[in-house]
Amino acid sequence: MTRSPDLERIGGLAALVCAATYMVGFALLVTVLAPLGYGSIDIDPSSVVAFIDEHPGVLIAWNTTIYVVNALALAVLVAAMSRRLTRATPGWAQVTRGLGLIWAALVLGAGMIANVAVERAAHVYATDPGAAADLWAILHSVELGLGGGNEIAGGAWILCVSLAGLAGRSLPRSVGALGLVTGLGGLATVVPALGDAAGAVFGLGAIAWFIAVGLSLAPGRHAAA
Repeated sequence: MTRSPDLERIGGLAALVCAATYMVGFALLVTVLAPLGYGSIDIDPSSVVAFIDEHPGVLIAWNTTIYVVNALALAVLVAAMSRRLTRATPGWAQVTRGLGLIWAALVLGAGMIANVAVERAAHVYATDPGAAADLWAILHSVELGLGGGNEIAGGAWILCVSLAGLAGRSLPRSVGALGLVTGLGGLATVVPALGDAAGAVFGLGAIAWFIAVGLSLAPGRHAAA
């Protein structure tokens, strides 16, 4: 019990790191990576591998930020949120812990595959650009399947944390409500017709939610009744 405030404070910092990784990812997505069509179904693998050949470090840095750093910070946040929820809703705290760790593992796996795709494509490109494009496209599809192309795991975790936080008054009502919208947006990405819009709701909502959660876990901050 005496250690919980320290864990929650560290969890608050981890939540802010998660928000920062999303913001950095969006910034690169709409600037440097925009000409490649990154994040859309119209992405051209040939253009991507040509970009990798010239700037391999850019995508490595991007993947590492949005996936690897995010996943490691997320794992800490999951533990901290589970600890807070345990006080009022111990059963749901365990459910959220399981869902959160699944999400963190999927994100980390997506990042590892994304970086391998860049490294292998860069190696093959010098002798066969077409094969490099095909290789990258295949590995990119696996990356998207793990988490880059849908937000089911993330949506389920944020939704469950928010529901448990509202039920047990472990989170401020405003944070819980924001989490409900964000979580539902993530789950809605499973519907092809709603994919882009739902993904935007989840992505932008997650940034705001992570920041709000980070502030709510700060020392001296308590959930509103």
